[in-house]
Amino acid sequence: MRSDIFDQSNLEVATGERFALQSPKMLKVTLGEPVLSAKGAMVAYQGNVQFHHKGSDSITQFMKRAISSDDQALMTVAGQGDVFFARRAEDVFLIQLEGDAISVGGTSLLAFDAALQWDLHRTRGAGMMTGGMFNTLIHGHGTVALTSDGKPVILDCSQQPTFVDPNAAVCWSANLVPDVVSSMNMTSLLRGGTGEAFQYKFHGPGFVVVQPSEGFSGAVQAG
Repeated sequence: MRSDIFDQSNLEVATGERFALQSPKMLKVTLGEPVLSAKGAMVAYQGNVQFHHKGSDSITQFMKRAISSDDQALMTVAGQGDVFFARRAEDVFLIQLEGDAISVGGTSLLAFDAALQWDLHRTRGAGMMTGGMFNTLIHGHGTVALTSDGKPVILDCSQQPTFVDPNAAVCWSANLVPDVVSSMNMTSLLRGGTGEAFQYKFHGPGFVVVQPSEGFSGAVQAG
């Protein structure tokens, strides 16, 4: 049997790393300690692996998840083996936290070490008209895997205010607390606007990672 699909570049990678990129669009995690992942992000696994819905760790977290329209369900992945994660062939990149933190927007979160601490935060200024905007703050020691719909750009927010479509904001410095602002007047909003009514405003020492897409309107199916 012959085919280009059997090219060496398509074979499973073996790096010895717990989190490794199988390809620019697929993550391979070798279990031992459990990981948390976005529900539906698993595309394949090898070995003895269990998947469990991740509930809230506190009443406060439960309430935040209940009212958040941006929150995505998480699952705990545990056992022994290798698990492969991907999301709609988006680019995957890894962030190694070393006692610091990162804020993650929308549905960019793919997977992270279960030992990391996480919580939901409402974006300042997000109210009824915005539908409520939340981001996930992750901190501690461990690896976080995020996705970007296309090659992202990193914008420096320290020199001048930076405005980003909420659906395009992948992640940003944890010390930055974005405001939700509108570039439209009330008359335009009542008439339906242009689809660009609300933005995140970042200003201060730090960065925001922006993807060249405003996201995907369909729901991720459970995998």
